[in-house]
Amino acid sequence: MALIELDGIERIFTLGDSQVHALQSVSLRIEAGEYLSVMGPSGSGKSTLLNLLGLLDRPNAGHYRLEGRDVTTLDANEQAALRRERIGFVFQSFHLVPRLSAAENIALPLMLAGLPVAERHTRVAAALHDFGLEGRAGHRPDQLSGGQRQRVAIARATIMRPALLLADEPTGNLDRATGQEVTRLLEELNAGGVTLIVVTHDPAMGERAHRRIRMEDGRIVGDLRRGVPPAG
Repeated sequence: MALIELDGIERIFTLGDSQVHALQSVSLRIEAGEYLSVMGPSGSGKSTLLNLLGLLDRPNAGHYRLEGRDVTTLDANEQAALRRERIGFVFQSFHLVPRLSAAENIALPLMLAGLPVAERHTRVAAALHDFGLEGRAGHRPDQLSGGQRQRVAIARATIMRPALLLADEPTGNLDRATGQEVTRLLEELNAGGVTLIVVTHDPAMGERAHRRIRMEDGRIVGDLRRGVPPAG
């Protein structure tokens, strides 16, 4: 069974008197454990697709099945619960809570899910160790480097052990060396079984993925797997 099945997805935004077709007839199947990059020019629909996959937005038409379940039929509360339990997000701008420490930011999804305090402490301690943040546990985001902030963000995104990790320009605000370190962390998570989907403008990062999706004008115009020549 595929992790993700999109069938005839349409997303239309109304801007004043005009309509923008952000996604047009998008159909896509993604198996559990895949590593995909999504590339294309600005306005091609990359972020809209990522938002739909992450249940942050709903399509105007079509169906989205996650782990065999048609999530387009779920109400807002059901989608929020599924998003919290099965999907992790990593953003270019980190989206950390400024007043919380690194450890508190990482613990936030566990607290929202109602996990017991003892289990929260155990999981957060393990995450701080795994991401090399033990010496920064009590630091707020403004006391951390860009790379440390992104490591906190990745730890927070994966603390619930999601099946799907969505990364939107995860190295966009980082220098080259730090970006390579963050890429390595994401790829290690994928090697451990997490399905990884990365939206990026960076050709070098896009080429690292095992499967590369290219979008233009709201449509998928390319779908290449590493080592597999294009059809035809």
